[in-house]
Amino acid sequence: MARGLRVFPALVSCVLAAASYPAIPTDLTTPVQQRIAINGPDSVSVGWNTYQKLDQPCVQYGTSSDALTSETCSTSSVTYASSRTYSNAVTLTGLSPATTYYYKIVSTNSSVEHFFSPRVAGDKTAFSLNVVIDMGVYGADGYTIQMDQTKRDTIPTVDPSLNHTTIYQLAQTVDDYEFVVHPGDFAYADDWYYKAKNLLDGEAAFQAILEQFYAQLSPVAGRKPYMASPGNHEAACQEIPYTTGLCPAGQKNFTDFMTRFGAGALSTAFPSTSAAEAARVAANKAQLLARPPFWYSFEYGMAHIVMFNTETDFDDAPDGVGGSAGLDGGPFGTPDQQLEFLAADLASVDRTVTPWLLVAGHRPWYTTGGSGCEPCQAAFEPLLYKYGVDLAIFGHVHNSQRFQPVYNNTADPKGMDDPTAPMYIVAGGAGNIEGLSAVGSNVSYNSFAYADDFSYAKVSFRDLNNLQVDFIRSATGEVLDSSVLYKSHAEQFVVQ
Repeated sequence: MARGLRVFPALVSCVLAAASYPAIPTDLTTPVQQRIAINGPDSVSVGWNTYQKLDQPCVQYGTSSDALTSETCSTSSVTYASSRTYSNAVTLTGLSPATTYYYKIVSTNSSVEHFFSPRVAGDKTAFSLNVVIDMGVYGADGYTIQMDQTKRDTIPTVDPSLNHTTIYQLAQTVDDYEFVVHPGDFAYADDWYYKAKNLLDGEAAFQAILEQFYAQLSPVAGRKPYMASPGNHEAACQEIPYTTGLCPAGQKNFTDFMTRFGAGALSTAFPSTSAAEAARVAANKAQLLARPPFWYSFEYGMAHIVMFNTETDFDDAPDGVGGSAGLDGGPFGTPDQQLEFLAADLASVDRTVTPWLLVAGHRPWYTTGGSGCEPCQAAFEPLLYKYGVDLAIFGHVHNSQRFQPVYNNTADPKGMDDPTAPMYIVAGGAGNIEGLSAVGSNVSYNSFAYADDFSYAKVSFRDLNNLQVDFIRSATGEVLDSSVLYKSHAEQFVVQ
């Protein structure tokens, strides 16, 4: 979240440059910062970083931990000017659906991990996903949360001294959700100057924060598909308006985000499995217009999920060229390409196959405190309503909020009982160096707002007609708020 023009702290003469870089392993092929993502109906991408370029990144995998009988390789090992590491990506295809696979990144210093392959579109099995947004790095000087280390599944240890109680809770509950949606604001590397020790070497501090954060996240992101889209804190080396020209090469225009989550790691849009020709044509159009990791979609069981970009690539986009944030990011497509993608993709959704339609972006237009994104609302809200989006997920404001279904600033009179308007949530309270945002002034159609502690959301697809949203307190796992949205999904294709 941006908080307006910031002033650098006073530079004290005794301050020394001290970027907190992680130690470089002796074996430079050692995989670090691991992450996986849903790449297609039967494919998962495996991403990781190394401290040297790999001629041929490879992953061995199979359905037994002691029989990794398949191997896939790529030539994708890329970096950028200010980075110490190379981002590697390999896509595993032809996976059986809803199956546990074991995998090992090929290195002399790696271990066997595992993941659950994607459910096919139309699988009616109940499942849950977690929503984590606005999550930044914290160091060992944060407070300690002591909790039960016993888990039903084995996951690498997450250091409980981290202020990242959300990551800890994600590890504790690893069997309770199938993937994570994170639409924007990772690491907060652009806030490097909040720590006095970084003031004499901002370029290194920026990179060090990224390395720390993705190392902290990897026990979860290397186990659960981690579906990303951008936020304002990915844009540049700092969020001071009209200063991005001063950023080092590699620390502007979403470079790390594109490098880390690009290179084919994420899907474009899935081919339609609908019997309707119009749906298949629309899905093919969406595939051509998609620009992952900025805007794309995927299907999983009962859900069609669209990730979109509230930062650039629409009229008056806040982080775009000439935008209100003064960051001059993008564009990442041709004029109107993102909106054309969104229209085609939403039109392709066959509710007899994937009854639930969700979208996820960073900046909300419905929020307490009066800080909604008006250009975002003008660009996106008409499309979300027209095609009957069920749930819209946002962050940017650093707290948790739930709204009644609403359109054009007016609550749907049906409430949570088969509304035509989307239900909106804000799940920006995962925790970062900027702290939590006060709830502030409220609106009549807000049902829940919480800013007392770090929190995140869990979305559960109970069946074809009932969707449950829980907000979870990160430190304890306590359910802070629970709601159920009922939708009849009577129409095969929604246009209203």
